[in-house]
Amino acid sequence: MTNNALLTPYSAGPLGLLPNRMVMAPMTRLRATADGTPLPVVADHYAQRASAGLIVTEGIWPSSRGQSGWRHPGLETAAHIEGWRRVTGAVHAAGGRIYAQLMHGGRHGHPLSRVDGDVPAAPSAVLVDPSRVHVPGGKADAVTPREMTRDDIRTAVRDFVDGARNAVAAGFDGVELHGANSYLIHQFLADNSNLRDDEYGRGSVADRIRFAVEVVRAVAEAIGAARLGLRLSPGNPQFGMAEADPGPVYRALLDELDGVGLAYLHLTDNDRYPALADLRPRWHGTLIANVGENGDPTTREAGEALLASGAADLVSYGRAFIANPDLPARFAAGAPLQEIDGSLLYGAGAEGYTDYPSLAGSGRPVSARAR
Repeated sequence: MTNNALLTPYSAGPLGLLPNRMVMAPMTRLRATADGTPLPVVADHYAQRASAGLIVTEGIWPSSRGQSGWRHPGLETAAHIEGWRRVTGAVHAAGGRIYAQLMHGGRHGHPLSRVDGDVPAAPSAVLVDPSRVHVPGGKADAVTPREMTRDDIRTAVRDFVDGARNAVAAGFDGVELHGANSYLIHQFLADNSNLRDDEYGRGSVADRIRFAVEVVRAVAEAIGAARLGLRLSPGNPQFGMAEADPGPVYRALLDELDGVGLAYLHLTDNDRYPALADLRPRWHGTLIANVGENGDPTTREAGEALLASGAADLVSYGRAFIANPDLPARFAAGAPLQEIDGSLLYGAGAEGYTDYPSLAGSGRPVSARAR
């Protein structure tokens, strides 16, 4: 690989030809109405970033049972589908490619923040950490989720399938299942959030990975494996997750899924468990690496090193894409990167969302931003 590897095209089966190897990572931004319909400004935001090799959206709930927070977007209703169709149309018109990340919250969520006003369900009745959560108007004590029944588990699998079909109807190029960062699939995989004593729990590694395998296979059958990616974050401690020995669990999971023909595996590395080094040899398809989770933002140099080492085929960038909508162009020009205005990350409109200027000069002047 040359030192311009991030900017070289990539072609591998299901994904087709990507113009570069930079993926825009999924990032929660809370630009949806109370019922989960993406606001019109969401189309502008993603279209501005269409020069990424691939865009993966923020986490989208596949059904209200999986809603994790207020103003998180959904993909359940006709209004949701139409809202996302505007987004995919804008991205495609700008020459981009976009996958929908389906994110079932599991134990995340609060009755005050959910359109149905119900208590969330999870693998086990284990409270999320930290125990204070965002609700409309402030914060509240988290609620202990109810333990999912086998019927609930089957329903959750169907919800993922329905959400994936709705994503295709909305014009997305594909779907990424969120199996990372403490959400439902991860909750089944992790030690302290899955205390079950049945075939979905602690009996064996095969039991612990069962839900993830069932979801992936069901969605692959519904929309085609070539349209499906999976994100995993082995050992990620976000929101109180604990995995004492992730290796055996995730090796077994990849052994089950490597031959399914997925579009990609999106894998987050961390200091507690070297997931890329351990799992890359077990994955024979496209691998997207993310090394910025819970750490410093990924630099261009770090991305180039990942590609040069063979640890990844593509590299996902999160925070850098927030403030730099034309990030590939900035890397190509050697231009300085703009900084995020953190006070505007979770606003309800365009400010801090679509007004970061590009090299061509569109957007609000960077000097006007708080640092």
